Amino acid sequence: MTTTKFLTDEHLSGRVFDGGWTAIASVSEVSEPATGKVIGKVGMTDAAGIAVAAAAARKAQQGWAAAKPDERAAVFPKAVAAGHEHWDEIVEWIMRESGSVRAKAEFELTLSLKAIQIAGAMPYEAQGLVLPSETGRTSLAKRRPLGVVGIIAPFNFPLYLAMRAVAPALAVGNAVVLKPDPRTTICGGFVIARLFELAGLPAGVLHVLAGRGDAGEALCSDDNIAMIQFTGSTNAGRMVGQNASKHLKKVSLELGGKNSLIILDDADMELALKNAAWGVYLHQGQICMSAGRVLVHKSIIEEFSARLAEKAKALPVGDPMSGTVALGPLINQQQLDHAKSVIEQSVAQGATLLAGGTTEGLFLAPTVLRDVTPAMSAYSEEVFGPVAVLVPFETDDEAVQLANNTEYGLSAAVVSKDVARAIALGERLNCGLLHINDQTVNDDVVNPFGGVGASGNGTSIGGPANWDLFTEWQWMTIKGTPPAYPF
Repeated sequence: MTTTKFLTDEHLSGRVFDGGWTAIASVSEVSEPATGKVIGKVGMTDAAGIAVAAAAARKAQQGWAAAKPDERAAVFPKAVAAGHEHWDEIVEWIMRESGSVRAKAEFELTLSLKAIQIAGAMPYEAQGLVLPSETGRTSLAKRRPLGVVGIIAPFNFPLYLAMRAVAPALAVGNAVVLKPDPRTTICGGFVIARLFELAGLPAGVLHVLAGRGDAGEALCSDDNIAMIQFTGSTNAGRMVGQNASKHLKKVSLELGGKNSLIILDDADMELALKNAAWGVYLHQGQICMSAGRVLVHKSIIEEFSARLAEKAKALPVGDPMSGTVALGPLINQQQLDHAKSVIEQSVAQGATLLAGGTTEGLFLAPTVLRDVTPAMSAYSEEVFGPVAVLVPFETDDEAVQLANNTEYGLSAAVVSKDVARAIALGERLNCGLLHINDQTVNDDVVNPFGGVGASGNGTSIGGPANWDLFTEWQWMTIKGTPPAYPF
């Protein structure tokens, strides 16, 4: 590990980068959700800054797309090496700014570097097809970069959920304008800019602009932006999709979920409990793939709920920097108030509170709600907090009906000793991600990732889907001589 500082105050302000990290309109303080302490200041942009960056990115993109595959590919292993060299500092930024415990922060950095590594091979991959055609005529379908890709990233896995779009978009020859969530500007934005700067990415090809809603709206409407890739809440995604589509931009929306983890009656109780606890409580439940409902067979739900409550009460909660906790804080007061409101409404509607429900600062104790029915808030609303919502069922058909009783369609999982039964049930679920004998929170980077319904527009990101997402087709035909048409 190096002793050289990865991010300085000048990096955060954006003043040292003529390549276009950010056009500064104001300065905003960065607070640590676990303690409330100010841990930095960042330069913020506005709509005018977005316009300047988008125009500069479009100009720089032409040279980047024309670069030899070797030249583009060479950048990515250097970015990976920089990430390993500055591992501890990057992990600390993720922990302090997003409230992640160390294990989650290190896992997130691992995924992010894997995304860079995989993207680095894309310049060498086949970039088109030879189509059937008549003799003397060559018919080609070529993949070409879109131009400038606008990326709006969330706060929960801020580094990875931005990097999974930034890296492949750059690799296939696009320029990128990235607007991270203002709550995680550093670990979700400036860390990425610094990695690629150290890797030698040409100036102007990547712009990272810290900003709020007006900056995001400007990104969706700017003429120099060809595509928007958005990850975040469904409500915000609807607005992004409407605005970007109105300007005829390609749109990728990866949104929320009310994901079901289904525990069948033959499941191993201990393994089912571990899967449920991980799927519900990882990163305080602030993951689009979190198990928003745990559907448990009626014959085992009494034991399951009692033991999950014991497990929840034993999970330590506190400042991630202490190194002794399993759960950190929620991202801000608004998110805490929402989670607490859902809990209180559901209890008033008849749910049984077996554990948790208490708060201190931005910390919410791991919560277990039993006897939840479709009429309750916890059944239908995405909580985005550490709340286990336990729903009983009697038959596989009822489990399918309950799981599909939602506008969302992101992730689902089934736990059973009978794999064939679990697969048969799982194939009836409306979801983009399905896991048999695992929980709902999974991403291997190499896989297509996306949901349907209110979870997104059915456009996957990741793995083989990246070529479809970040390029467009061009059809080209070649003849030795022009044909003699009748007129």
